[in-house]
Amino acid sequence: MKRGAPDGPALPLLVAGAFFMENLDATVIVTALPQMAHAFGVQAVDLNIGVSAYILTLTVFIPASGWIANRFGARRVFTAALLLFTLSSLLCALSVNLMTFTAARMLQGFAGALMVPVGRLVVLRNTPKSGLIKAIATITWPGLVAPILGPAVGGFVTTYASWHWIFLLNLPLGVIGILFSLRLIPAEPGDNTVPFDVTGFMLSGLACFGLMFGLDLFNGVAERPWLPPLCIGVSLLLGALALYHARRTPYPLLDLWALRLKSYAVTIFGGSLFRIAIGAVPFLLPLLFQLGFGMNAFHAGLLVLAVFAGNLVMKPFTSAILYRFPFRTTLWVNGVLNALTIFACALITPETPLALIAALLFVSGLTRSMQFTALNTLAFSEVPQPRMGGANTLFNMSQQLGGGLGIALGALALRAGEWLAPGSGAVPSLAAFHFAFIMMGLLALLAVADTFTLGTTAGDSVRQKTLQEAAGARRKTPADSAK
Repeated sequence: MKRGAPDGPALPLLVAGAFFMENLDATVIVTALPQMAHAFGVQAVDLNIGVSAYILTLTVFIPASGWIANRFGARRVFTAALLLFTLSSLLCALSVNLMTFTAARMLQGFAGALMVPVGRLVVLRNTPKSGLIKAIATITWPGLVAPILGPAVGGFVTTYASWHWIFLLNLPLGVIGILFSLRLIPAEPGDNTVPFDVTGFMLSGLACFGLMFGLDLFNGVAERPWLPPLCIGVSLLLGALALYHARRTPYPLLDLWALRLKSYAVTIFGGSLFRIAIGAVPFLLPLLFQLGFGMNAFHAGLLVLAVFAGNLVMKPFTSAILYRFPFRTTLWVNGVLNALTIFACALITPETPLALIAALLFVSGLTRSMQFTALNTLAFSEVPQPRMGGANTLFNMSQQLGGGLGIALGALALRAGEWLAPGSGAVPSLAAFHFAFIMMGLLALLAVADTFTLGTTAGDSVRQKTLQEAAGARRKTPADSAK
């Protein structure tokens, strides 16, 4: 651990709080859109640009986060990002029309693009390998909980107060976070010897933007049917050029070195498939319960909270399980269970008892939490400290894209299901939802296949303390035990 870094969970808890703010703001406004649209004098659908602007800005600027942290110092950047996120939240609350709100959301997205990756980097740099499992478990949990709680929190605040409070609640949290970041994060000098990779930033940023924008167009009105595939095709080409450039420039913005480590590569490739699958589930479930089962938004939200309950219950056990069992075993066993829970969602109907549905979603939350924590910990288990910044940037990019692609591909699978089994009018049929869940289940199962390429000792460096204790116990003689 670096000089000046605090012992214990204080630093991971600080970063976890920042993660929760960022992840919550991505989804909390969904249920507030009608009230906000009325205040701005626009249609509710027009406010989707506020949701998209936040996510797209976040995605575009994440690749630059590692360089910015190295150039100006992680504590300085993380604190500045917290301050900017807090101020942009105030600007969102003070917005008087759609244009000012969208601009404030873009500023908020830029702050989030620095806050999340730099926060994780701070934890990785100041946590020894033996403490990585507990630290990663702490900072992973908010990313699982916030997307589930977001719509419910937004609906509650909007109903009993006003939409402005969705953003004003960030102000005291932001101030507290800033004070603790100055106290807990050790200061470090910036490195001005590494030039900024402008070409890499442009290529990677445009590739991410084009991919997310193109998939969003696929799910919109097909006024120009040629535009979505064109956007996606161009973005894939730009992505290939970004990778080509990264392998040949001396100071790449995207450092691909960590992909040489199998323990890291699995979390990028197979891990991305898993994130896509679980990213689609919170999107599909409320739609299924409202459009397929005829529930109102409140009851649908309450039922989805069973996933949150599973996340909550699993939290105290994730570290113990990872210390007890090898990563390969944990990932494939838990991954299969997670895929089965997604497949099971394709079997539920309006006649299925609510208790059984809640139990299924609860188990889904258990496996979701376990897999997420295992992947996030394994990713950095064998990465040396000098390469941690580059590995962290690439990991954050894949994580953000995985979540965004989950919603987009979930919507695409639902549309494909509508084509195969048309519903009545504009409402998708129950079979269409079942088809979408089957597709996401297959993705989750495909992600499991990648874990079998891991060695049996993958990630053991972060399980070192437990392994040493086990070895010591085996070396104990009967005489020792009798003493």
